[in-house]
Amino acid sequence: MLDALFKPKSVALIGASTKELSIGNVIIRNLQTYGYKGEIYPVNAKATEVCGLKSYPTIADIPGEVDLAHIIIPSQFVPQAIEECGQKGVKAVIINSAGFSEMGEEGVRLQEEFLANARKYGIRLFGPNCQGIINSDPGLNAYCNFTFTFPKPGSISVVALSGGVGALIMQVLDDLDIGQRLYASNGNACDVSIPEIIQYYGEDEGTKAIILYTEGFDKPREFLEVTREVTAKKPVLAMKAGRTEEGAKAASSHTGSLAGVDIATELIFEKIGVLPFNDEGEMVRAAMAFSSQPTPTGNRVGIITNTGGPAVIATDVLVDFDLEVPKLSDTSIAKLQETQFPQAALENPIDVVATAGGPQFRAALDVLLDDAQIDCIYINFVTAPFTDTDAVAREIVDVSRQRRKPLVCNFMTNLKLERYQKTMAILKAGEVPYYANPGDAARALGALVQYGRIQQRDIGQPHIFNNVDVDQAKTIIEQAQQAGREVLSAFEVYKIFEAYGIPVAPWNVATEAEQVVFAAEEIGYPVVVKVDCAEIDHKSDMGGVAINLKNATEVRDTVIEMQARLGSFGKLGFLVQKFLPGGRELIIGASAERELGHLVMFGLGGIYVEVLKDVIFKVAPVTKIEADEMLAGIKTSALLDGVRGEAGIDKQAVTELIQRVSQLLGDLPMIQEMDLNPIMAFADKAFAVDGRIRIESKS
Repeated sequence: MLDALFKPKSVALIGASTKELSIGNVIIRNLQTYGYKGEIYPVNAKATEVCGLKSYPTIADIPGEVDLAHIIIPSQFVPQAIEECGQKGVKAVIINSAGFSEMGEEGVRLQEEFLANARKYGIRLFGPNCQGIINSDPGLNAYCNFTFTFPKPGSISVVALSGGVGALIMQVLDDLDIGQRLYASNGNACDVSIPEIIQYYGEDEGTKAIILYTEGFDKPREFLEVTREVTAKKPVLAMKAGRTEEGAKAASSHTGSLAGVDIATELIFEKIGVLPFNDEGEMVRAAMAFSSQPTPTGNRVGIITNTGGPAVIATDVLVDFDLEVPKLSDTSIAKLQETQFPQAALENPIDVVATAGGPQFRAALDVLLDDAQIDCIYINFVTAPFTDTDAVAREIVDVSRQRRKPLVCNFMTNLKLERYQKTMAILKAGEVPYYANPGDAARALGALVQYGRIQQRDIGQPHIFNNVDVDQAKTIIEQAQQAGREVLSAFEVYKIFEAYGIPVAPWNVATEAEQVVFAAEEIGYPVVVKVDCAEIDHKSDMGGVAINLKNATEVRDTVIEMQARLGSFGKLGFLVQKFLPGGRELIIGASAERELGHLVMFGLGGIYVEVLKDVIFKVAPVTKIEADEMLAGIKTSALLDGVRGEAGIDKQAVTELIQRVSQLLGDLPMIQEMDLNPIMAFADKAFAVDGRIRIESKS
């Protein structure tokens, strides 16, 4: 638990200062300004008073217990300060000071030293090089932070790796007059991690939605496992920096080169149900809807408007979020005919017209609440000068408070007029999520519906195939590692495939021309001959693949020619394989991600993977449902069903291949990269006809 950090009964400031613009002064002022209910203990060896409070020479001189201490002193003195905190019995420490792991070897040494001291006493450390935390609970009002935005109480909690972005998010929330619950920006995060903070927010009853900003994860698997449990209970809205970098990950395999630098984070978010955003404003506006509205049970939206154009704009955005705008039932239309003005349009959207007042809006709202074909409600509300806008706002609030269906409002007005400020205040007091333009309101509702889909989605459990030989595959890899090799031979690759029940076209390997001919005749013509050499990555590009060889002469001549042309790369071997024409070329690949496991890739294979780059990734292990999503998720998925008279492929065989590859990766984590390219998929089967595996070295 992190209660000592987020709910401190007393706070000491080691490095408290009488200088008004210093961090050691600002934090005390913030605590005082925010109305902190606990005890504040400045620690300053020279001053007897700081910010009107009695100061103490050392933390040991403080008469009472200390839950939380801020450290705001030069880095070289921090290890000793942590030792003194331990002796005092301090439970948590925020290290605002910088100059540690971000500053080179000496900083790393100091950080390791103070971490050791903290562990000795069981102290939890927040930071270093961080802002701190905020808890807006009126019973506490803990502003243990040196920023300048004083949030009002709310139900949105924020965690940000970057203090600058965290402060920006707080400011955006404040500008929109949205309350906050908890705030944390943990800087270097040497101890208390972002996953721990998210877990704490998940258990906090006052938090209804979580905003996350990150620049990456030191322990992505920990984040995945912890956050998965939180998203099952409440929404996590996230934004990650660096998403526009391309090609930063150099790799020799197809899979590695196609995985962008940010792909792992995107896939983690997808797998565990985190809502991703590219814009901090959109993320905050969505959080406002999550803080007061129930989760939609479906994607069918009912629209009420008293002006035409904004409803058209909203509809376009809603459709972009895959929301449906269904026709209303005959019963609903009949009720509207009884309650609306003659000029009103009674389809969906319902245009109650500009003269509509509270009764007309309420009648339309009640119809949408009762219509089983409607899952959520979108309102365009322009404050016409000839209507009682306050009455309209009160009806919207009353419906929103019922929490039967989620509701958002596009509130269009002139806030310079006091009359409409009052209308807005009614919406605000009633916790109606309202937005100044239709696009923002529609995107917020779209996020609600997206989370509803996540809540209803069940990807199932990974299937475990029993007809595999794990020991054989491990032995092959261990022998290659002992020999100092990182790239497996074709023989080793195909033996691993066979050990995991991955169908392969009939094959053999040989080194000399006559051996290759013998192997070809054993397999049966026509055959494919491929050069097998660790130094040659892309065999096709190097002219190391010959297909549809129909007799011994063609095979012999091909091998001799390849030996003459490619022999300078090193010792050549040759893979001989049955030629299987006419199938759809696919690719299944994998690449290892640091401390996460593997990413599994699927797409069109052969030369098309390089040209079209039409691929999709998932984080292993991949379930049957996720494998089906991979096949459906590529842009050219229609080709898998067959077009213009072509037969479709055996999708079941391909999804089983993906799942077998996923299981293989779980059993053999030493695999760094793997490609099955191409896989030849037919109407009734699928075969791997080429493969490449790179493993981690033993050194």
